[in-house]
Amino acid sequence: MATVEAPTRPQIRLHEGPFVNEPLTDFSKEENARQMRAAIEKVRGQLGREYDLILGGKRVRTQDKIKSINPAKPSQIVGLHQKAGKEQVEPAITAALHAFESWSRTSVEERASLLFRVGDLLRQRKFEFCAWLSFEVSKNWAEADGDVAETIDFCEYYSREALRLAKTELPVQMPGERDTLFYIPLGVGAVIPPWNFPCAIMAGMTLASIVSGNTVILKPSSDSPTIAAKFVELLEEAGIPDGVVNFCPGAGASFGDAVVSHPKTRYIAFTGSREVGLRINKVAADNAPGQIWIKRTVLEMGGKDAIVVDADADLDAAVEGVASSAFGFQGQKCSACSRAIIDERIYDKFLEKLKVRVEKITVGDPAENTNMGAVINEGSMKDILNYIEVGKKDGRLITGGARDTKAGDGFYVQPTVIADIAPKSKLEQEEIFGPVLVVIKSKNFDHGLEIANDTEFGLTGAVYTKSREKIERAKRDFHVGNLYINRKCTGATVGAHPFGGFNMSGTDSKSGGPDYLYLFTQGKSVGEKIG
Repeated sequence: MATVEAPTRPQIRLHEGPFVNEPLTDFSKEENARQMRAAIEKVRGQLGREYDLILGGKRVRTQDKIKSINPAKPSQIVGLHQKAGKEQVEPAITAALHAFESWSRTSVEERASLLFRVGDLLRQRKFEFCAWLSFEVSKNWAEADGDVAETIDFCEYYSREALRLAKTELPVQMPGERDTLFYIPLGVGAVIPPWNFPCAIMAGMTLASIVSGNTVILKPSSDSPTIAAKFVELLEEAGIPDGVVNFCPGAGASFGDAVVSHPKTRYIAFTGSREVGLRINKVAADNAPGQIWIKRTVLEMGGKDAIVVDADADLDAAVEGVASSAFGFQGQKCSACSRAIIDERIYDKFLEKLKVRVEKITVGDPAENTNMGAVINEGSMKDILNYIEVGKKDGRLITGGARDTKAGDGFYVQPTVIADIAPKSKLEQEEIFGPVLVVIKSKNFDHGLEIANDTEFGLTGAVYTKSREKIERAKRDFHVGNLYINRKCTGATVGAHPFGGFNMSGTDSKSGGPDYLYLFTQGKSVGEKIG
């Protein structure tokens, strides 16, 4: 009788040397542009495919479906997905619990090696993943490339961080003892990412979870499940064991809430709106029957981010920084500049220059590499247009102010600047999450900081000034998790700008930083008597 050989595990391979960020692609080089165009055509040929749920390695189909569409061409289906419901919760939890038994005991070297392999595979298919981002969430080439590069950075950075934590040494050894500190995994985690960074944030929270030894129920946004499906395919190719990551697109109100409230869920990693984040925090705080731990929540929520421009600032640099921060990826970043607070002495001059700069922005199909694509869906577009109408009454329209019908039948909104908005008003306080910038006049730098801080959020911010004294004041008094000086307030880089905010912007989780993996582990101190 023939014997069946057991499957061999992939060889452990650890990268040598310090962490280095993945280089961004220069699309002005024809070879890179050619590869991107080829990837777009390749992905175009794969649109409309149906994807299964993955529970413990098993493919599952459901009666209800999620239809992911191209925001730039709403008639175009990017992917058809199964819609997980309450009946999938127990199978998902069971699969993750079963996998946790072995994955939590897998060596940190093997777990880190998996992440390195995923990073290598992603490098090979960088353009292809960029193309998927263009189709599913309407990112232009540079925005898509930044998203994928950050995903590769997370593969490289979190694997190195896990290896570093495994070698933690205590500063004191008691006489006659061997004293050690271990960072052990938590258990089953729910990972609930947003649609705006559907590769980097989705993968980052998942990778941090699994390299720490946890297992995951991944519930991607219903606006961007295809990117997550492609990433899970990559994990499988890299050799991830069944059940370590369970792919479960589904409605937040049914499947999501049921996973969050389940007594065997150990933690929830979430990025998204303030409202949903607070709901998750509340549901997680309840002690369900049979639950023996306090659930941990890792929450990154919204922002109402401001750039304060002082009278002595380099005006051209400030205009460029504000425009890039406000309208990159259609203003759909939690770090986007939605408030420009300008010293009254340069206010009119700044608006003149800003109007010229913004009106150079091209809007259209991001697959053709325009500056701005479509906003994510019709509901979002309507909300943004409603905010614009309020702004027209409360302030002075400088440019934009309507749906962009010239760009096509997608969910396009003109880049919009509204000046003379008063502090504490609706547009100055509420997160719009679209290509709308409000401009507010300040009396001086101190008044500008006061306006910037007068919000429930505290995610990112920037100041433009030549004064060292004012820079130091901003470092001390501008209450945000990520502050930038004389540069834009978007574009946090892994390793350089650990990302996470204060107040209603979340739990200051600092993704891409040296303390992030602590959130996915718990410390276990062991004192062993020797001799």
